[in-house]
Amino acid sequence: MDADSTALDRFRAFSATAPFNLWLGLEPVSVGEGEVEIRIASRPDMTQYSGFLHAGIVGAMIDTACGFAASTVAGRLIASHYSVDFLSPAVGESFIARGRLIKAGKRQVFARAELFAETKGVRKLVAVGTPYS
Repeated sequence: MDADSTALDRFRAFSATAPFNLWLGLEPVSVGEGEVEIRIASRPDMTQYSGFLHAGIVGAMIDTACGFAASTVAGRLIASHYSVDFLSPAVGESFIARGRLIKAGKRQVFARAELFAETKGVRKLVAVGTPYS
């Protein structure tokens, strides 16, 4: 994904306006038309009792990646529904969500995201999701 530095700076500034994104330490990494990649570092206060990234954080990453990807084409929007499929326990040093716009209609926007756990530069797919707005 070729990131336009101006667009990336805009997404970083926009993300920084959300207290939840600040608490997460969410960092937009790249942005293109209909595509984004975001990252968070793993922290103990984001895990559940077994040490996996909490499902709520997994959902938030998927929702945010899809919302950001969709907004590159459709402008500001809000999710009306989303589903997440958990493929394996989310354990890693950091987590990367890649969002991609599927279709922008007149009233609804569809996107899809993949969430990867990353450890020592190796990524493992841990969840996928499909929000729509």
